[in-house]
Amino acid sequence: MKKTLLFLSIVALCCQNTFAQKETTVISIKNTENTPTINKNIYGHFAEHLGRCIYGGFFVGDTSKIPNTAGVRNDIIAALKDLKIPNLRWPGGCFADTYHWKDGIGPKENRPTIVNKWWGGVTEDNSFGTHDFLNMCELLGAEPYLSGNVGSGTVQELSDWVQYTNFSGKSPMSDLRKKNGRTEPWKVKYWGIGNEAWGCGGNMTAEYYAGEYRKFATFISDWENTGGITRIASGSNSADYNWTEVLMKNIPLNMLGGVGVHHYAVINWNKKGDGVNYTEEQYFKTMKSALKMEELVTKHSAIMDKYDPQKKVAMIVDEWGGWYEVVNGTNPGFLYQQNTMRDAVLAGSTLNIFNNHADRVRMANLAQCVNVLQAVILTDKTKMILTPTYHIMKMYSVHQDAKLLPVSFQSPLYTVNGETLPAISASASKDKNGAVHISLVNVDAKNNNKIELDVNELGIKNVTGTIITSAKLQDYNSFETPNKIVPTVFKDFANKKGKLEINIPPFSVIMLEGK
Repeated sequence: MKKTLLFLSIVALCCQNTFAQKETTVISIKNTENTPTINKNIYGHFAEHLGRCIYGGFFVGDTSKIPNTAGVRNDIIAALKDLKIPNLRWPGGCFADTYHWKDGIGPKENRPTIVNKWWGGVTEDNSFGTHDFLNMCELLGAEPYLSGNVGSGTVQELSDWVQYTNFSGKSPMSDLRKKNGRTEPWKVKYWGIGNEAWGCGGNMTAEYYAGEYRKFATFISDWENTGGITRIASGSNSADYNWTEVLMKNIPLNMLGGVGVHHYAVINWNKKGDGVNYTEEQYFKTMKSALKMEELVTKHSAIMDKYDPQKKVAMIVDEWGGWYEVVNGTNPGFLYQQNTMRDAVLAGSTLNIFNNHADRVRMANLAQCVNVLQAVILTDKTKMILTPTYHIMKMYSVHQDAKLLPVSFQSPLYTVNGETLPAISASASKDKNGAVHISLVNVDAKNNNKIELDVNELGIKNVTGTIITSAKLQDYNSFETPNKIVPTVFKDFANKKGKLEINIPPFSVIMLEGK
């Protein structure tokens, strides 16, 4: 009798598991025109004077044997153009509030040096400055986003920088720009008024910073340019909702183009875990931190809605990404880390959140572009590789400036040690040519997930797919195997009478295109 009961128990358990595997998540996508456009600037990037992001990354100097244009690597320019990079934030980060822009103009041999107190205590020779950065942005076809020095700078200094970069008439700063070889202004639109004013930007209170912002913003208006410039306030540290409340309450809306938010996916700030050799539990904790972005954006948006119901002020998540321990043997102040399938899943899920909140989130900047944190590009002397995150950003570029299509579904759960997370992340859009793009992420590290989509309502018949996945969650592209993780054709779906049935492998990101 006991053997019979044991057999029946095993059969019941197997049946239960089979049933669980066959459960299908039904995703509804509304084909409506009354939706916001997904601003291309959500897909922005960040380049700080930190480690090998600028020197040894973007910038190798015009005497380098590595092919370059005015010292900037041609292979990086080509890769970022292929990524359709919409904007690039510079020079920081914490570095911004120690940076004095006049140190980085004029003949390079005459430029003073400073010590980069935030990142490794290295000597900064200022050989990469305003002209180098803004000319590079022109090569990229990207909008520059300059982060101004409020912490150790002056109102006059920042006002002069705006005049130097933007004014076409005769003035002291435009004359200086012309003397330094640039006749026409660059017309920089996006200006950050300080960075992390609550921390490395001055350890200010929200009330004090709001006053400083008003003062600085008053003197950096640009009346010559159509539409003026977009002034962006140094935003909150993750869930500091009081910071957003104080800024929205105390700064007039006509002085405020955007309010920042910074949030990194980190296991524990004191013990961040390895970038490659991590357990499933560590992966789960990283994704739990990353998916908190949904709550952060929702709650910060609710505060902004109280003071700005018409949503004129943009939320700008100008620092986001995964943060782990540095690669063994590298300078801890350089923040050089590898980039695995965990980062691909993190990027895809985060971008879905931004897309779905396109009514308020109108710019974001992945930290950082080259050789730092969740980089899209890694270099080693002459070599350059594209990371899994690069491939996600490129795959998702189809959403840039497309109309958001609202998605609704009840996600299955991903469970580790009794804790749960939503296993499925999704967003959708329709581009100007009528093509529909649906991005799907399976966060679950072990289990496939089945999804059903009604494509009849979307008016599409032909569907193709692309997937980014790998054999192991910890896989990454190395300089020895640079193409271990690349996009491939995805075919594990079937269209049955207008119902698209999709099977998503564990830790994978999929883009479907329908026409």
